Amino acid sequence: MEAPNNLLAEVATINDMEGLHNNEEERDTESNCSLLKRNQTLSSTSIAIVGAKVSHIESLDYEINENDIFKHDWRRRSRAQALQYVFIKWTLAFLVGLLTGGVATLISLSIENISGYKLRAVVNYIDDERYLMGFAFFAGANFLLTLVAAFLTVYFAPTASGPGVPEIKAYLNGVDTPNMFGATTLFVKIIGSIGAVSAGLDLGKEEPLIHIGSCIASLLGQGGSDSYKLSWHWLRYVNNDRDKRDLITYGSSSGVCAAFRAPVAGVLFALEEVATWWRSALIWRTFFSTAVVVVVLRVFMVYCKSGSCGLFGRGGLIMFDVSGVIVRYHAVDIVPVVIIGVIGGLLGSLLNHVLHKVLRLYNLINAKGKLYKLLLALSVSLLTSICMYGLPFLAKCKRCDSSLSESCPGTGETGNFKQFNCPNGYYNDLATLILATKEDAIRNIFSLNTATEFQVASLLIFFLLYCILGIITFGIAVPSGLFIPIILIGSGYGRLLGIGMRPYTKIDQGLYAVLGAASLMAGSMRMTVTVCIIFLELTNNLLLLPITMLVLVIAKSVADCFNSSIYEIMLELKGLPFLEAYPEPWMRNITVGELADVKPPVVTLQGIEEVRRIVEVLKYTTHNGFPVVDGVIPELHGLILRTHLLLVLKKKWFLNERRRTEDWEVEEKFTWIDLAERWGKIEDIVVTKDEMEMYVDLHPLINTTPHTVVESMSVSKAMVAFRQVGLRHMIIVPKYQAAGVFPVVGILTRQDLRACNILNVFPHLAKSKSNKKGH
Repeated sequence: MEAPNNLLAEVATINDMEGLHNNEEERDTESNCSLLKRNQTLSSTSIAIVGAKVSHIESLDYEINENDIFKHDWRRRSRAQALQYVFIKWTLAFLVGLLTGGVATLISLSIENISGYKLRAVVNYIDDERYLMGFAFFAGANFLLTLVAAFLTVYFAPTASGPGVPEIKAYLNGVDTPNMFGATTLFVKIIGSIGAVSAGLDLGKEEPLIHIGSCIASLLGQGGSDSYKLSWHWLRYVNNDRDKRDLITYGSSSGVCAAFRAPVAGVLFALEEVATWWRSALIWRTFFSTAVVVVVLRVFMVYCKSGSCGLFGRGGLIMFDVSGVIVRYHAVDIVPVVIIGVIGGLLGSLLNHVLHKVLRLYNLINAKGKLYKLLLALSVSLLTSICMYGLPFLAKCKRCDSSLSESCPGTGETGNFKQFNCPNGYYNDLATLILATKEDAIRNIFSLNTATEFQVASLLIFFLLYCILGIITFGIAVPSGLFIPIILIGSGYGRLLGIGMRPYTKIDQGLYAVLGAASLMAGSMRMTVTVCIIFLELTNNLLLLPITMLVLVIAKSVADCFNSSIYEIMLELKGLPFLEAYPEPWMRNITVGELADVKPPVVTLQGIEEVRRIVEVLKYTTHNGFPVVDGVIPELHGLILRTHLLLVLKKKWFLNERRRTEDWEVEEKFTWIDLAERWGKIEDIVVTKDEMEMYVDLHPLINTTPHTVVESMSVSKAMVAFRQVGLRHMIIVPKYQAAGVFPVVGILTRQDLRACNILNVFPHLAKSKSNKKGH
């Protein structure tokens, strides 16, 4: 298979084996949307990137497989078993919250202490006027921390690189991204996040925490790590795709909560951004999980206030409490608020565009090998150290205001008055913003009643610096997040605008910084409700809610006119077959029957099938679902999955004659838990020559209620149903049933319903009406 070109680095080939490939022409078809060949065959093979090695993956089976074994088990299931299943789900939700909160505290504690002691040593060198020694220590420490994070990521867990949120979105959409939730990935994500953030790189631990929460949830759901043979079989009840989807949702929500101490925002993040499928029971358990996270964080914060955690205490977890501040704004204040929203939308879309280009450029560098990935990360670290250490020397020292109660210059690691290279009684405002942990920098620039403490030149340097560093840092081979860089950039231009509007408004400059950060998050990530609640829980002031909502709506509306969110851009670059929420308008002009016409003929099986036929079908096709058609007058009996055929061959459940099996024979050999697991590849199963002549009764394993659509249904309607129900296969049946009409027209998978694949075969559809999605 040909390898895709010009794709984002840090990814590996995915082959979503959901299509039927009987000829070599289709096997050679690239299915990345931007690289599809112009042929007249609709390919169902997807090629994507998700790691450093080539990995063949499949879609997920979210649909309930209603076969005889499932129905029999459902009828026999006692009330005690049902309660046990519910108890396990709630217990896992509790454990996800508990472990995510504990890991988040460990990460924050480590970052605060490593960063704090590093910065304290640098300040001591500067106080002694040993500037070169200070720079050597600062750059050397950052270099070593980056080296640890990048080395682990490049050589042990490439999937730990980046934020991990696009892959979580794809997983919850139905795409099984490989190696994304393993034990090695979890370990490297934790250590890598500590190293990368402590190194002062312009990135945050927030998105990595989302990925970490999801890894914890996945490992709990499968009872441990299958790779290292560490698993508890009593958790097999939830070791299936449907329940793991719920657990990953708990984990992603807990990660957001752990990053911002915002439980409601965590639930809304899963609902608004990552989850494709939702229900009320999922809300309850997700909220319970985030509530546990908050309790864990609160306990650690109270404990650490006594000084038992080193430098960790006030810092580490962002909290900007302005609950006691009375926020007053009038009609005239709507003008600067609207301006902030427009700037956020424009700058957010521009940021996404530039990041898109930079990620493609980094792909060319990373494609040269692991050493180049490592060198790129270390180069960015060195540049970051030079900028952060050298730029504060450009700022003018400011005299301390004697009327302020806070000590100036500050004596601790926090505060708005860092002396840096200034004489006694003066402070360096740029050093206050740059030579500090990211959380302290945010608190400093968000601070209220500080209208004269930051110079325009310093804020401008701060804004430009984090714009440049944020762009070049995102995409290197370390765990990274965009939340913190975006907050810093947005707060910079928000504060600058606040200074410019000071004669015309009474809104505090610190609140302008908050609004600027919110607007850029909406402009880049296109989240509104989640961002609104994050800042509401951070500020603890309901009076900010109306203007924050206005800013978010304006910023998202403006940004949507130019491009997609940064996560959607990354999904496209990685080639993950993500199904969008809204079909293209031209999809109403084509039917599913027309899609079936340009696919290879569908392969079907009989209810009682010869072993030889099953082996041949599994060897020479890559389809994951086969319609079962039987009878003198052919009738559709249902759908059987590839994994269940492999299970039959593995257990040698063969018959010497063509006959139906009894219920007791099925119960003796299979359980519903067996049907939920994956069973390897056909190449790993040995079938003797004599066994080839035997038979298999497929009826007990057939999903008798597969989702079917009539061939005259529009692709638009079929895509909405496919995505909302969480399907993997959709069988197309003829509009009219009659003698001589075969009961199956074709079968559709997610690749067949992707706009780029359809346009590859029907290019004229792109010219019909509009290409914009209807919301």
